[in-house]
Amino acid sequence: MLARRADVCAVVSTVPGFNNAKLPDPFTFNNGTPVRTKADWDCRRQEIAALIQGYEAGTLPPKPPILSATFSKSGNTSTLTVTAGLATNSQTTFTPRITYPSGNPPTGGWPLIIAYEGGSIPVPAGIATLSYSNSDIAQQNSQSSRGVGLFYNVYGRSHSASAMTAWVWGVSRIIDALEITPAANINLSKIGVTGCSRDGKGALMAGAFEERIALTIPQESGSGGDTCWRLSHFEQQSGNQVQEATEIVQENVWFSTNFNNYVNQLQVLPYDHHLLAALVAPRAMISFENTDYMWLSPMSSFGCMTAAHTIWQALGVPDNHGFEQVGGHAHCAWPASLNTQLNAFINKFLLGQSPTTSYFSTNNQFGVVSWQPSNWITWSTPTLS
Repeated sequence: MLARRADVCAVVSTVPGFNNAKLPDPFTFNNGTPVRTKADWDCRRQEIAALIQGYEAGTLPPKPPILSATFSKSGNTSTLTVTAGLATNSQTTFTPRITYPSGNPPTGGWPLIIAYEGGSIPVPAGIATLSYSNSDIAQQNSQSSRGVGLFYNVYGRSHSASAMTAWVWGVSRIIDALEITPAANINLSKIGVTGCSRDGKGALMAGAFEERIALTIPQESGSGGDTCWRLSHFEQQSGNQVQEATEIVQENVWFSTNFNNYVNQLQVLPYDHHLLAALVAPRAMISFENTDYMWLSPMSSFGCMTAAHTIWQALGVPDNHGFEQVGGHAHCAWPASLNTQLNAFINKFLLGQSPTTSYFSTNNQFGVVSWQPSNWITWSTPTLS
């Protein structure tokens, strides 16, 4: 089979007539042909990205024609001023702060973690941290927040982008700004992103759509994050009180208004969030979940990431994808028992070390349901050449 050229991949935003109550096959194109090569996967990835925007997230705009940055530093703290827009009367400015480690930067610059609203994970030594005020880019207070924020100052309140997509746009503009700001001393090949709960959903979306992110670390992202819509619905129908699609679209503006049309007929979605996570592959990702909070859909997150893991396996890099699920701690309160797994991924993918990263486990505390992979995963995992 001839390799596909990325510039001729056919992508559409919807697949009329799709109907599948199980998790959609990552290794079959929209037209029914199989994914056999890594070049095929590049095209399939573009298909999935278009579908997620078309059904759920809204359109992610490209880099705007106006993009500039300034940088100022005092001690170990700096301010990166980012200005982006379409024209002089439609641009916006935001000023994320970067905290640096002590000492001189390594060759190539400091690795960086972009932390949604400051993040919740413990960042080890040797890593710079950028505190990303994503709620300034797109508010997430309630349904009344739709179209409010710095992103919409550029594109207008009627733009289809949800808060999730607008946040990705902001992350991309930060990386654009760092690319033209060598004084920041950031290693642009060693960038991670993290966030917890609603911001964990956002961090996953950023890792999926921004290919310059080397390591994605969603923490307790739950429904709309590393869970699958179909699996969360199954949990709810089986007796677990979880957050599912019908509730989440009423709670806030994380997803596009178009998604409201599908939350009661999930079987027509030609993707689920195992394919959102798959957009990260073959880059690195580890997600962390908490079984003490049933509304986070613990079976759904484990099952969804188990399905997603098959993509990393097919690409020959299974250790680039991890998942850890425990209880015994408050929501977004980091448990020290997970330090080994977290540090392994950071050490390998941001610090260039060589620890093992073969971490994928759960405590199986799934309430009244259990994970039965044969009920949801209908595909065999190929080896993509």
